[in-house]
Amino acid sequence: MEWLLIAVIVVLAAAYVVWRSRKNRERAAVELADALADARRTNERLGGQIYNLTGTDDASRQALADAAERYTAAGSQLDLARSARQAALAGQTAVEGLYYIRAARTAMGMDPGPPVPELDGRETAGAVSEERVVDFENRRITAAPGPSPATPNYYPGGRVAGRPVPAGWYSEPWWKPALVSGAWGVGSVLLFTSLFSGMAGVGYGAQGFETGYGEGYQDGLSGGDGGSGFDPGGQGDSGGDWGGFDGGGFDGGGF
Repeated sequence: MEWLLIAVIVVLAAAYVVWRSRKNRERAAVELADALADARRTNERLGGQIYNLTGTDDASRQALADAAERYTAAGSQLDLARSARQAALAGQTAVEGLYYIRAARTAMGMDPGPPVPELDGRETAGAVSEERVVDFENRRITAAPGPSPATPNYYPGGRVAGRPVPAGWYSEPWWKPALVSGAWGVGSVLLFTSLFSGMAGVGYGAQGFETGYGEGYQDGLSGGDGGSGFDPGGQGDSGGDWGGFDGGGFDGGGF
C-alpha cells in the first residue's frame, strides 16, 4: 500500500506542476497582450503626431526626425516582442518619441500639447537649466535649456549606457557613441564634469558619472525608476529583453 500512496502523490504532484505551468503561460499571454495593446496605442499616437507636423527650423526638423526614428524602432520592437517586458520597452521607445514631438512643437513656438507618460530614468537624470559651452576633443559643445540655431539637438533625459544624461538641447548628439557601443569613452568624465557640474537640477559631476547616478537617484529608486527597465538604456539590458533606449527601450536614444 505504501508504494500506491507514493504513486498517487507523484501523480498529484505532476498534475499540479502541469496545471501551474499552464496557468503561468495563460497569465503571461494575458500580460503580453495587455502590454502590446498599450504600446501600440502609444506608438499610434506618436505616428499621428509625426504625420501632422512639419518642421520649420533645424531644431524642429531634427526633433521630428528623432521622433520618426523612435516610431519605426518601436514598431520593430513590437513585432519582435515575446514577453510583457519587451512590449513595455517598445512602449517606452514610443514614449520617448512623444517627448521629441513636444520638443519639435516647442521649437516651432507651438503649445507642446498634452502631457505624455513618464519616461524611465528621466526624472533622476535631471534637466539642463542654463546655457553652458565647453571645448572637448577639439570641438565646442553647447548645452542649453531651450532650442536655438546653436543647439538643435534635443534629448528628453534618461540613462545612456548606464549613465544619466540630462534633458536639454545640445549642439550635437554627443551621447550617440555611447548609445551605439553601450560604453562611454575615456574622456567622458571630463565632458560630464565640464557640462554639468554645479548646474541646478542636475547635481552630479565626475563622481556622479563614475558611479552612474546623480542627485535624486535614491528617490528615483523608491519612486519607481528603480534602475529603469530601459537601462532601455539605454537603452543596455541586452540579453533576452533587448536593452534599449534607456529610459528608457533602447538605451536612452537621442538622435
